[in-house]
Amino acid sequence: MAVLRLLSRTSLSSSAFSLRREYMAFTDSIGQTNYLVVGKNSYLGSGIWKYSTAAAIEEPIKPSVCVDYTQLLINGKFVDAASGKTFPTVDPRTGEVITYVSEGDAEDINRAVSAARKAFDEGPWPKMTAYERSRILFRFADLIEKHNDEIAALETWDNGKPYEQSAKIEVPMLARLFRYYGGWADKIHGLTVPADGPYHVQTLHEPIGVAGQIIPWNFPLLMYAWKVGPALACGNTVVLKTSEQTPLSALYVSNLFLEAGLPPGALNVVSGFGPTAGSTIASHMDVDKVAFTGSTATGKIILELAAKSNLKKVTLELGGKSPFIVCEDADVDKAVELAHFALFFNQGQCCCAGSRTFVHERVYDEFVEKAKARAMQRRVGDPFKAGTEQGPQIDYSQFEKILKYINHGLDAGATLESGGERLGSKGYYIKPTVFSNVTDNMLIAKDEIFGPVQSILKFKTLESFCRSDASVPSSRSITTKYSRWTARTLESFCRSDASASPSRSITTKYPQWIASRFQLRPTPIRREAARHWGITERARCWRQKQRA
Repeated sequence: MAVLRLLSRTSLSSSAFSLRREYMAFTDSIGQTNYLVVGKNSYLGSGIWKYSTAAAIEEPIKPSVCVDYTQLLINGKFVDAASGKTFPTVDPRTGEVITYVSEGDAEDINRAVSAARKAFDEGPWPKMTAYERSRILFRFADLIEKHNDEIAALETWDNGKPYEQSAKIEVPMLARLFRYYGGWADKIHGLTVPADGPYHVQTLHEPIGVAGQIIPWNFPLLMYAWKVGPALACGNTVVLKTSEQTPLSALYVSNLFLEAGLPPGALNVVSGFGPTAGSTIASHMDVDKVAFTGSTATGKIILELAAKSNLKKVTLELGGKSPFIVCEDADVDKAVELAHFALFFNQGQCCCAGSRTFVHERVYDEFVEKAKARAMQRRVGDPFKAGTEQGPQIDYSQFEKILKYINHGLDAGATLESGGERLGSKGYYIKPTVFSNVTDNMLIAKDEIFGPVQSILKFKTLESFCRSDASVPSSRSITTKYSRWTARTLESFCRSDASASPSRSITTKYPQWIASRFQLRPTPIRREAARHWGITERARCWRQKQRA
């Protein structure tokens, strides 16, 4: 996200990982004991390849897809940037350039906004029936499914996430989301309001106008769906800025939108950088609403620019440092697997990752040992290789930032249980890292690392945790078998900081009891992907004729 570029690049010397030499043993799924040496001159034993996966150092698999769309989409046509500039998009498996993409700046955003404004004021998109709009969204979803493999290959090539994740989860979800929003297009209704006297009062839901949208690099296609889908379904026109790290999949699927029959100007896509293209969207006087997903620091800038311009509506979906709580009565094996997925999914590059694992002191040691063993068994390598669980980090800047935080954890006195260093010599691969004996005051417990680094903290009671947890997480999770003492503290867990934490999950034997007792509420400014994203409410009132 944009805030990552604000961090200075620090060259890491060999002293950054000057640990004493330590042997760590673990038993794999077939009962074989493996040994890992951790230290300044550590090496991998013969049995450790199940952990490190040699795929990371093999020759990368060549994707079977061509890059056809690298220009800006403005007013229904792919065009070069006004400046003629381009920027490279890089394969995170190797650090090599995939292709060069047109670099949009303020002038290109102005062109895109003008096209979107004309399409909204004079074009057919907001004027056509909601049913006609839904048919175009459904046709687009059909085309997504038809080109599933090509889209997934572009997503993995540009982003580094496992191909199986792209092809079997995220691209099908992209189609499903657009069908969902297409289904809502003709089901957004107003209200009639009782009034004193012979008056008829009703509220109408109308499209807002031109929607400016800025998406991140960690889930390019899903963020595309969450932003573009509801805005178009409601009859708005869109100016979308892709992340400079991952522009390829958004440009490809936007061409499918044209094939589905979307009118020119209804969707405009500009690839560029935050300080030029992104800031112009947020401050543009002809943009009626802006939606942003990214870092909290950049979200504050977006709010400021929106307020200083035309006080446009803003939707933000920001990061956090989310806790994953394991109670003393939890099934430890299940909790380890859940916590592992919550943190390491998508290379740890997830805004709602359970990046602070709080474990009750009675099961702490057992949890740490099993979490370490699970991390060592994780398959890291070329994301195009079948069975790979973890690919490379998105780029060199993020790769370096994660290693810097690992260094902070070591300096602060946390215990490195596994990983903690680069995997291989090519690309941006990092070994799945687990820290134990982490305390609240450490940077690895406070800052959003956005990488495969699990920090395991210890707690004594849930009440004490709720009092001490002063962060603003994106989500919260709790794992328990539901005992009486746990039940008494669930309410404080659910109510604490309710406005800041829109997503919470509770794993328990009694989900119905939880659902009936606690209503978990999202905060309006972070209600992303909701059907009311792109509408505004207007009241109409007129005098009724007296009946005879």
